[in-house]
Amino acid sequence: MPSRRDFLTRVAAGAGALAVRPAGAASLDAPEIKTALNGPVGLQLWSLRASLPKDLDGSLAKVRAMGFREVEGAGLWGRTANELRASLDTAGLRCTSAHMGLERLRDDLSGAFAEAKVLGATLFVCPWIPHEKGFTRDSALKAAEAFSGFGKAAHEAGLRFGYHCHGYEFVPSTEGTLFDTLAGAADPARVEFQIDVFHAYLGGADPARLIEKYKGRVTTLHLKDLKKGFPVKAGTDGAPADADVPVGTGQIDYPAVLRAAVKAGTSAYYVEDESADPLGHIPQSLAYLQAFAL
Repeated sequence: MPSRRDFLTRVAAGAGALAVRPAGAASLDAPEIKTALNGPVGLQLWSLRASLPKDLDGSLAKVRAMGFREVEGAGLWGRTANELRASLDTAGLRCTSAHMGLERLRDDLSGAFAEAKVLGATLFVCPWIPHEKGFTRDSALKAAEAFSGFGKAAHEAGLRFGYHCHGYEFVPSTEGTLFDTLAGAADPARVEFQIDVFHAYLGGADPARLIEKYKGRVTTLHLKDLKKGFPVKAGTDGAPADADVPVGTGQIDYPAVLRAAVKAGTSAYYVEDESADPLGHIPQSLAYLQAFAL
């Protein structure tokens, strides 16, 4: 199974073929997820990375059956954008956000916009900044400049742009951390943030404080938890699959995170499961979120 980093480098950077979307979609009935949060809970499709390439329609039907109505894209799974949209429609799912690699955005921004629009996404998110020789202040400043350009172009196209943190940004910098450097240099009106709670925490940040600090710009979250006892070190950008546990069962203070997100006006929440048992873990994460009280 490819790693998340391999996926971001190889798949998210590639362009998908576009076609005219066929009309019509099946209307499915499944209990919808209800929480006390101030926005819908969707699923990041990377969670089902093992099954989607083999059985796209069956996998999406399982997503719907768990109560999801919204998903976040993570590539096209060997289909055209039109084909994926048709399968989402048939499953009764809406793609509200999509991950796109930085190389794709740099080299084919108009194609990325077209793909997002076919899928139905209004937000596209860059989930990784390539940095073979280490992530530096210069890396952060160059990324901020590129992100501001993507955000301006997205706004003009009727879309929104965001950046998903991955842990390597939370090392000391002149502005505090390299995440602070990036955030301070990027256009605050055009560059949103998707805080991956797991990666922010694993990388040495306090997710609740991070969300509070950048309230108004943290529009979405990725929700997953870190196994109790797993070591945390500033700048860490990844962990083995067995470090990923259902939300509310690990070492992250999720009540503080979720309350901070509601207070900050975060408008969408995506469960992401990178464990070896996503279909076992995701319902546990949903049960925690549905039982959560502000």
